[in-house]
Amino acid sequence: MTSYSDPSRTEAADAPDEGLRRTLGVDRRRFLSTCTAVAAGAVAAPVFGAAPALAHGRDRDQDHGHGRGQVLVPPHKRGIILYTVRDATARDPLATDLPSGFREVFKQLSRHGYRQVEFAGYRQHANAPGGADLETVEGAKLLRRWLDDYGLRAQGNHGFIPGSWPLTAADKDTFKKHLEIANILGMDHMGTGGDPTGSSYRADWDVAADKWNALGEIARCEGIKLYTHNHDSAYGFLLDGGPLDDQGRPTRSSGIRKLEYFLKVTDPRTVWLEMDIFWAHVAQYKFHTYTAHDGSTRKNVFDPAGLVARNNKRYPLFHAKDGVVSTTNGMGYDMVPFGTGVIDYTTFFSRVGQRNYHNPMVEDDNSPSATDPAQSLREAKISYDNMAALRKRRR
Repeated sequence: MTSYSDPSRTEAADAPDEGLRRTLGVDRRRFLSTCTAVAAGAVAAPVFGAAPALAHGRDRDQDHGHGRGQVLVPPHKRGIILYTVRDATARDPLATDLPSGFREVFKQLSRHGYRQVEFAGYRQHANAPGGADLETVEGAKLLRRWLDDYGLRAQGNHGFIPGSWPLTAADKDTFKKHLEIANILGMDHMGTGGDPTGSSYRADWDVAADKWNALGEIARCEGIKLYTHNHDSAYGFLLDGGPLDDQGRPTRSSGIRKLEYFLKVTDPRTVWLEMDIFWAHVAQYKFHTYTAHDGSTRKNVFDPAGLVARNNKRYPLFHAKDGVVSTTNGMGYDMVPFGTGVIDYTTFFSRVGQRNYHNPMVEDDNSPSATDPAQSLREAKISYDNMAALRKRRR
């Protein structure tokens, strides 16, 4: 299996924002001859820290810190994945006075201070402007107009990744349609909410790497960075040696984590990652010992910020979600709005640096409420204010 080195590892710590706004309605770019060839070949114990204090004001586009230390997340990099407010985009505007549908939700998020959004699909309530399904070229043009109206930029989408491998013609066409939509929306990145594979075995991660290298090359030819998202299991230990089980599969580990291996065998020019910082900390809590090839038990505590710092340009996006200590759910944390938990985001963002490169997206799976319809957008504001309050500690 090919191992890749990351040519970006020597780049400056605070590289400027690479993405320039694309124009509305851009058509799918023509494949370069090399891209066409590639596409054709493809077919067939938690470490706790102090939580930041709740911000009492909102930092907007002018944010100088006022002597309180360097702002860790610049205003233009403060984002939210729309999954956090999925109840608001999905509700019927004819049955409520609350913001509903993409257009009104964009307006409210902009008022909160957000400047970036990450999509989680393109569906909304049928009575909202544009109708239920905006997963079309015309729907994307409408979304882009609303984004521009409210000063927002789309940075990614948890959308379609082909299930087939080798790719079927239908899957390749659908994938290319999503790349076209991403370009219309002005995205630099397009991705998925799932792991490359749910397996623990190296052979399956090798297959996943082949697939993602091919998909990433197709995306690169369209000007898009393709990224995968993690849950906790993807930072568990790879099974890659020792005695074999009854099905001929390895039962022990060299100590390398699954996504660490994926980073080594995927091309840094075409495959990117979005670290979900909450799930990475759950992995830190759950996966801290492994059985080595010789049968011994060894300790290896996961360091999420350290992995990002070693592979910084491979992580253009983060999911920024917070947690409080849990001793009952087996994960170490219960999810809460950003800045109201114990995950030390001040230290995390300080360690990874490159604040003008990374794009942190607030996320809270639990914000929608069956009894409090205003909760998700209210908690989105709490999360924004807490992200804006983060400052690098003075030495």
